[in-house]
Amino acid sequence: MTDVQILKRLFNDYTKKYIFKILLGLIFSLILAASTSAIAWLLDPAVKKLFIEKNQSLILLIPFGIIFAFTGKGLSLYLARTIMISVGEEVRKGLQVDMMKNLIKADTETIEKRHSGKAITNLISDVSYMTTLVSVGILNLFKDSLTLMGLLAVMFYQNWKLSLVAIVMIPLASFFARFLGKRVNKVTVQAMDMAAILNTLLMEIFRNHKLIKVFQKETYETSRTNRALEEFKEKSKKLAILYARSSPIMEFLTGIMIAILIYYSGNLIISGEIAINNFFSFLAAMMLSYQPVRSLATLNLTINQGLAAAKRILPVIDQKHNILENKSLKELKILDGTITFEGVNFNYNSNPRIILNNVNLNISGGKMTSLVGHSGAGKSTILNLIPRFYDCTKGEIKIDNQSIKNSRLSSIRKSVSLVSQETTLFDDTVLNNIKYANLNATENEVIEASKLSFSEEFINLLPNKYDTLIGENGVRLSGGEKQRLSIARALLKKSKIILLDEATSSLDSETEKKIQDALSFLIKGKTTLVIAHRLSTVLNSHRIYVIDRGKVVAEGNHRELLNNSSEYKNFYDKQIQKD
Repeated sequence: MTDVQILKRLFNDYTKKYIFKILLGLIFSLILAASTSAIAWLLDPAVKKLFIEKNQSLILLIPFGIIFAFTGKGLSLYLARTIMISVGEEVRKGLQVDMMKNLIKADTETIEKRHSGKAITNLISDVSYMTTLVSVGILNLFKDSLTLMGLLAVMFYQNWKLSLVAIVMIPLASFFARFLGKRVNKVTVQAMDMAAILNTLLMEIFRNHKLIKVFQKETYETSRTNRALEEFKEKSKKLAILYARSSPIMEFLTGIMIAILIYYSGNLIISGEIAINNFFSFLAAMMLSYQPVRSLATLNLTINQGLAAAKRILPVIDQKHNILENKSLKELKILDGTITFEGVNFNYNSNPRIILNNVNLNISGGKMTSLVGHSGAGKSTILNLIPRFYDCTKGEIKIDNQSIKNSRLSSIRKSVSLVSQETTLFDDTVLNNIKYANLNATENEVIEASKLSFSEEFINLLPNKYDTLIGENGVRLSGGEKQRLSIARALLKKSKIILLDEATSSLDSETEKKIQDALSFLIKGKTTLVIAHRLSTVLNSHRIYVIDRGKVVAEGNHRELLNNSSEYKNFYDKQIQKD
């Protein structure tokens, strides 16, 4: 997108709806311009009537007029800024809402390719630049343009010759500002990229603090962080210096211009072409015009920063997704919950390597089916295809003879519960973590799910019971407690299909038994597909599929596979945990 297209997009999508407020800001900018111009003009009658002619009748009127002009200037500036700040914050919220909507709906593969630290930088830092473009950029364009026009009118009214000399400063200032703008644009992008890298690094350090301690990498991580902070500091300093560079340039130009004007006006006064009162009024208008000229000259710096941020944010908002809710499709209707894979292939868009190759499965409804195989064989990918975290690249997956690609996404996911090895919890209360599966669940339903998952016994020992905050990803709970809480959440959802990746982590025998008992309540009468690691699981499975390098190499029950499959026997001997 070109810069003009980006600005049009920002206006149409995010700013146009606040046009009334923007017009109100324009009205106050007009009042501001009129008040500032009045201040400069009032010096003409003040000098002439009071100091030269010594007119007693105006000795109160002119000072009161100056007070009134300054008051109008201050109030109108405050109101204009308040209105445009309000518009800017509304635009900020609109951009952030649109970004979050798209990120939340994004395909799993898209999210996994994008580090969360960079997304947070886009959401907070980059959006701030765009907010400044709207709140500060538009306001400065209005108030400074109008103020400059008003002051130029005063200057030409007092003496057109001096005014022609003065306005030479405007194109000179614009030339230097344009030159600085190109540098600012480049450095802004570099600073944004560095902010994203730094945010990513800090998130990884906080997330992996135990790993850092156990491997004694505090010094290494401190050094790595210092390097990133140093680079970010240098980029930020460079950007600030570029902004500061405009000041000496403008001061130099202004100094030259005032010197030329004083020399020229001195000659005009001596020759009688301009009176002293006209000169004072002209000089005041010219000095007051310094601020709007400088502001307008550096306005392109603000615009360039906002455009650089927009080029990072808008692609995130416009990201197209392959797996989306389509309300024109039919709802999936679960009968007995039989799941079939028919010649399914899968590979990631970013990697041509085949993960699944011609996989055929028949997962009986209401029964437990196990997947076994070595790490990296493709078992987790099979689980992930059922709720359409990914779509297969070839073949078809059906639930009760209904293609999941031709069924509404919400109806598929409503029918599926997932309990994975890596328990995911929110930094919230125990109650809210369980209710996440069903926000409308009653207190009795939550308690029942807690009892069936054997969670209630440890919940009642917590300081605030169900209202206890459990920390980031449940950091204040043990591994077994977190697993039981995730089972309680799945129980509350009451899905007819259960996808389970058995935990391989070692737990004490009592906790292990409680988790197994909780799982037995969860999967009772449900279609269950489990990545099995325990003997009891494979023994209780209606059918077992052996997965090796993305292919189904054997299927049957435990006894059949022990007798007929060398891959299963090898896996059983080496990896199945004997209960």
